[in-house]
Amino acid sequence: MPDSTGLMSTRSAALFLDSGVSLPGEGSLQIAADIIAPASLSPSGPQPIVLICLPGGAMNRRYFDLRAPGDDSYSFARQMAARGFICVLMDHLGVGESSRPADGYALTPDVLARANANATTAVLERFHNGMALAGLPPLKNLASIGIGHSMGAMLTILQQAVFRQHQAIAVLGFSTRGLPEYLPTEAKGLAKDPAAVRREMVRLAKAMFRDPYPGIGRSADGNQLYAGAKAESAGVEAIKAARERLLPVPAFMSMLPGNVAPEAAKIEVPVFVGLGELDMAGPPLEAPKAFTGSPAVSFHLLPQAGHSHFLFASRVGLFDQLADWAKSATLSS
Repeated sequence: MPDSTGLMSTRSAALFLDSGVSLPGEGSLQIAADIIAPASLSPSGPQPIVLICLPGGAMNRRYFDLRAPGDDSYSFARQMAARGFICVLMDHLGVGESSRPADGYALTPDVLARANANATTAVLERFHNGMALAGLPPLKNLASIGIGHSMGAMLTILQQAVFRQHQAIAVLGFSTRGLPEYLPTEAKGLAKDPAAVRREMVRLAKAMFRDPYPGIGRSADGNQLYAGAKAESAGVEAIKAARERLLPVPAFMSMLPGNVAPEAAKIEVPVFVGLGELDMAGPPLEAPKAFTGSPAVSFHLLPQAGHSHFLFASRVGLFDQLADWAKSATLSS
């Protein structure tokens, strides 16, 4: 609950997790993470649920903890902590405070999914052993849900399809439609051949992004999709702290039509799909259809919201719906 200043009462910690990934010429690669949890959490209460949160392209982990002066309403993590959830916010390798290899093109979606899976295992073990957060007892009966936004949603799908760590996943601002309007002709043809996607995407990403960690310029279209006239000014200001350089290979893959469609079809846990009415993911009602193997797919549309959902007034409905869904999804798993 908020205190008298409008800020949420939480406990938090910052940590570095071993990615378990080796790249040529690089030492140990670490993933930076924040834990944000309710101020009080009893191991004898309801089953604790941890949300593993992965940011999208050109964003770091602070996307899930947007802070405006005296106002935590933009922070996904603090809002979900107020609803009883533990949140773990991770920077992908190459992003934020995580290790940044010299060769950004080596950070393929498969490498990132493996690194995030190893970090997920490490942090869940800390919760089980009571070593995640000072004053937090061991949580043996812990459920985890993968939460990803945009490119982070794509990586959450890849991670779950291969490693099957979570009891459910939520994908926000993402669909397997991709963004074909931004791709060269050769790249569009890859959608018909998943093997070619893995084989050629580094070469094509290098051609499209000349810098191994490219910056993203501003445009009228981009501002409308990410924010737009309905975005609240305090949220627009807060998101500046989350801006980051892009990871070119996963960004390229996320734009491909059918990007992770085969992996999405393999997801066998409940799925929550959240899209803004003004999002960039194509026809909203098409996105849930990718999860043909899931026993239950829930869909939530944020009215008048662009791609960065937490900047819009309809975020409150998203937080409430996601909280209700997460509790029921883990009970049924």
